Amino acid sequence: MTEAEFLVALPDLAFQAVLLFSRLGAAVMILPGLGEAEVPPQIRLGLGLGLVLLVLPVLAPFLPPVPDAAAEALRLVTVEIVIGLWIGGMARLLAMAFSVAMQAAASLVGLASVLVQDPAVGSGATALGRLGSLAAAVIVLSGGLYALPLRALVDSYALIPAGGSWPAGAAAEELAEAGAAMLALGLRLAGPFVMASVLINLALALIARVAPQIQVFFVASPGAILAGLGLLALLGPPLVATFTEALVIGWASLPGLR
Repeated sequence: MTEAEFLVALPDLAFQAVLLFSRLGAAVMILPGLGEAEVPPQIRLGLGLGLVLLVLPVLAPFLPPVPDAAAEALRLVTVEIVIGLWIGGMARLLAMAFSVAMQAAASLVGLASVLVQDPAVGSGATALGRLGSLAAAVIVLSGGLYALPLRALVDSYALIPAGGSWPAGAAAEELAEAGAAMLALGLRLAGPFVMASVLINLALALIARVAPQIQVFFVASPGAILAGLGLLALLGPPLVATFTEALVIGWASLPGLR
């Protein structure tokens, strides 16, 4: 390409880069691991721009040129942002399952009153819930699982080309299914703590029935907490393995990968 041809094509290339960044950048801002609140916005912005530089030469022939009307350009950019948030949001929902499971475990073992700030849920969370959020980010980054949502983003251009219409109805249905999958996984991970809580409470009820003069709650509460923490230490590796496997399977069905 000569310099004159490049100058003529520059407006289209600039607009196409903006379209790419709208989808990729919006997703990177909320993707698990890469888009954590602890990651500075400048780094997330740099990641989005780096992805644009990588995929622009490949996808440029399939991207629309600069439209004549500003309203049409704004519509295209808005649709791309929504698509990026949709794909990134589905990936984020499934990754929240570990935090949900640990939040439930904290309530079951008597640690619900120990609250810390957790940017992942936007409000105060239990200490175990915060541990679950950090553990999920570490698992995604250390295991290289972040490559699956990124690949889904790039491959989504074959499923939903830039400039096309966004299937809002199907997207809402898939988002609801992702939320249901997250809750199901969270409950599955929290299952051992549910069983432990039931057994402990049954034992306490029997003790209170046999010896009503004993303040069972105050005596057994520290023991229940220790038992819950011991169960977490014992089941930590299987829980991480189950969560990792569920992430791989769940993210394999993201738009663009299935």
